Amino acid sequence: MRPIAELKNLFDEGLAKNRNIAHALNYDLADNPELSGVEYESCRKFVKICREYGMAVEENFAGIPTAFRAQAVRVENPIGRMAILAEYDALPDLGHGCGHSASGSLSLLTALALHEMAEELKVDVDLIGTPDEELHGAKVAMVNEGVFHDYDFAMMIHMNSNTTFPSVRFLALSTFRVKFFGRPTHASATPWEGRNALNGAILAINALDMLRQQVTTDTRISYYIVNGGKASNVIPDFSEIELVLRHSRQEELDAVVERAMNCIKGAALATGTEYEVETLGYPFSDMVLNEPGIDVIRSVMDDLNVPYQEDDGTMLGSSDIGNVSHVCPAFHPMLATSNQYFPLHTQQMVDMMKSGKAKDIIDTGARIIGHTLLTIMAEPETFKKIKEDFQRNTQTQSM
Repeated sequence: MRPIAELKNLFDEGLAKNRNIAHALNYDLADNPELSGVEYESCRKFVKICREYGMAVEENFAGIPTAFRAQAVRVENPIGRMAILAEYDALPDLGHGCGHSASGSLSLLTALALHEMAEELKVDVDLIGTPDEELHGAKVAMVNEGVFHDYDFAMMIHMNSNTTFPSVRFLALSTFRVKFFGRPTHASATPWEGRNALNGAILAINALDMLRQQVTTDTRISYYIVNGGKASNVIPDFSEIELVLRHSRQEELDAVVERAMNCIKGAALATGTEYEVETLGYPFSDMVLNEPGIDVIRSVMDDLNVPYQEDDGTMLGSSDIGNVSHVCPAFHPMLATSNQYFPLHTQQMVDMMKSGKAKDIIDTGARIIGHTLLTIMAEPETFKKIKEDFQRNTQTQSM
């Protein structure tokens, strides 16, 4: 195998050769955003490019209509198998306010550059299209299908505003739809004959607000009233709330969920209503960090002169890559797109994805993933440490 410096140079040559394709894809996705779960055209664009490069592609991957898996690199007697993850779903009304157009495009560019130098590699590499991150979390469905048990590590890069993080901590998340059922009656003539479903919902919300005092600072409780009745002069017989619970660790979230369910049960009992709880989407797990792998990413960023914040970023949000990190080592750096801070899921990110600066962002992100993969492949001891750290961390979490 060639020295690592030569491998990185070969990768950079492949990147330069194919960068325009990734740039064009980003602008195409940014101008034609598709929502979670219906990214049909976006998926087809990735698949078309991969097939034009001679990659074998599985569509409808893991039974998900807008997912795919492309074989970027196949070698004889591989020492490992790597997954590069690509997201491409957008946000309602806003478009690519989370930067998935660039994130997915840079993952594609990484795969194309590695494909160009496949004869120099000792690992198999797949590009996996993972749709529906913003809503249901297709990576969780893939985890449940056993997809990532076959990989030695998975990696992608997400956009951020003005700070680059080699790694981030995501919160575990569970989302519920809570329905209260009462008995309708005229609100003025015979209110005593009714059972107010809205009262059940409001009392549950008040109890959840009080619960906030008794949970740790890394807990998040949020909700909204989906249905509060139809008319002010009718005691509502139906009310509905959506509840989102988060915590930095899955086992702690499980305890918060139990306490929240008691709030709901108590509210129904106090108001004489009945209730049902439905789990929405897939629960998202917390992110299992892998320090040996993160050290490689830091070293790569140093070599590429990419400034970053030393400590792990704490994203007070959640992502389905957390579930991946519980079944194989997974890495999710955040890459700065601007010198100015702005929140994600805003017009500023939409505008950034359509700007000329997106080109440099895509190139830099692809180099970070590519150089990280090459370094791990070329350093057997580092590869071993990543696997050992993963086993140690996941065993500790399961105890």
